[in-house]
Amino acid sequence: KDVFIKRSQIIREIRNYLHDHAYMEVETPMMQSIPGGAAAQPFVTFHNALGCQFYMRIALELYLKRLLVGGMDRVFEIGKNFRNEGISRRHNPEFTMMEAYEAYGDYASMMDLTEAVLVAAAEAAGTPETFNWMGHDVSLKPPFPRKRYDDLLAEVTGCDPEDPASVAAEASKHEIETAGRHPDVIKSELFEETVEKTLSGPIFVIDYPAAVCPLTKRKSDAPDIAERFELYVAGMELANAYTELNDPDLQEELFRTQLDGLSDDESMARMDHDFIKSLRHGMPPAGGLGIGIDRLVMFLTQASSIRDVILFPIHRPHTGG
Repeated sequence: KDVFIKRSQIIREIRNYLHDHAYMEVETPMMQSIPGGAAAQPFVTFHNALGCQFYMRIALELYLKRLLVGGMDRVFEIGKNFRNEGISRRHNPEFTMMEAYEAYGDYASMMDLTEAVLVAAAEAAGTPETFNWMGHDVSLKPPFPRKRYDDLLAEVTGCDPEDPASVAAEASKHEIETAGRHPDVIKSELFEETVEKTLSGPIFVIDYPAAVCPLTKRKSDAPDIAERFELYVAGMELANAYTELNDPDLQEELFRTQLDGLSDDESMARMDHDFIKSLRHGMPPAGGLGIGIDRLVMFLTQASSIRDVILFPIHRPHTGG
């Protein structure tokens, strides 16, 4: 009961903070004709009245960006996402996300917002400034450290992140498949395998490989680097944010690359032409942020499993009497 009282306090404080800083709370569709905003396996449903297939949303992102196009400069939503994937200590197929978007912001302003929201939520929940969680000593004293993705990879593995051959050689040592795969994908899997578990945090990992960030603006002086960060605590991703990509031609090209390998019919069905059309009307430069509420509550209540912070976690149905 105490955990869920704190969960309520955390969510209330996030809402209060965002309202106090001129963000408007909105609601976007949970059933979508095209699942977008993330690379994940959706749950599929059927709309009897319309006679067509829909998907339970996997992310809030693309509809919230449409609102930026429509002239709403600061918006946020706290709501459910659904991903038809594994169940683990850190994953539940139905989970709660907070996403916020700010016109004329960028990933630097989103770092400031993330830090402020996390500290405010911790105070609301009565979380101490320093504590040990999951075997990691963590400190909520701002400012949180910020380190470049490639620098961390070099420190932990000793490879040269700018040399695909060096990255591939290191990946092979960890039994990561390299043949016929994009160098940035290999680098991403190597980072997940070697670096993530070393991150006690909270720490902002910044400047990700562009090829694994299809919705993110590239650095003007380094187009192979995306203006993205992830916030890690105890080896777990807690928040993800970008300087948002608002170039419709590049966005369409990246969507097509992301859908490469699907059949023509499936690729056409999964291409969000409506979102591309909205970008052609003009989306302002923006920063966007996503925070996993369940994981945040885990962290701030020092729970060991996501099931401990969800009132009714999903499980296999009981059979028999």
